[in-house]
Amino acid sequence: MADLPHAPKSFHVFDGDLDEDYAEKFSMSSALGIDTEAMGLIHGRDRLCLVQICDESDNVACVRIGLNQVSAPRLKALMEAPSIEKVFHYARFDIAALASGLDIAVKPIFCTKIASKIGRTYSPRHGLKEVILELVGIELDKQAQSSDWGRADQLSDAQLAYAANDARFLLKAKDELEKMLKREGRWDLAQRCFSCVSVIAELDRLRFNQVFEH
Repeated sequence: MADLPHAPKSFHVFDGDLDEDYAEKFSMSSALGIDTEAMGLIHGRDRLCLVQICDESDNVACVRIGLNQVSAPRLKALMEAPSIEKVFHYARFDIAALASGLDIAVKPIFCTKIASKIGRTYSPRHGLKEVILELVGIELDKQAQSSDWGRADQLSDAQLAYAANDARFLLKAKDELEKMLKREGRWDLAQRCFSCVSVIAELDRLRFNQVFEH
């Protein structure tokens, strides 16, 4: 049976943006695990509610995004820093949510879902729970996945724990997937796919569908 997630090294919840200390701490990282929560799946209609960040040392921050909030300067600087790789699972959604909600153009990007689909071709299961279970040995609790993330300061401990864990193990999964992709000669292809995600996310935001179809 998989181990249950232990408590992170540090955990803090912020309103609106990171504070100076956490922004500086995260700015020293070479890679960050990132996840977001929103009121739904349609950008522009369903607002961004929460941004979760975890560094290599298991320091975790959750930033609650307020109703009608349109900017978060420290988050923006961090997400757009070219020296820090931002690791997501299904980056297509998260970077569109960050662009739509906070005018953030995330770069550079690593997507563990894309990496899994290109590397783990022996499996049809590429959800975060399955990827983390196989590659990291942690079984994530997804019970809080579909819940009201717009409650801001009323978010439950279960919601915050779920949100934090979705970001905490991305860097370990990324390392394993990168090894697999390089071993199988698919690393260059994966990198080129990552470079396309921002364009696809922008198409999603603008409601363009099947642009590459005949």
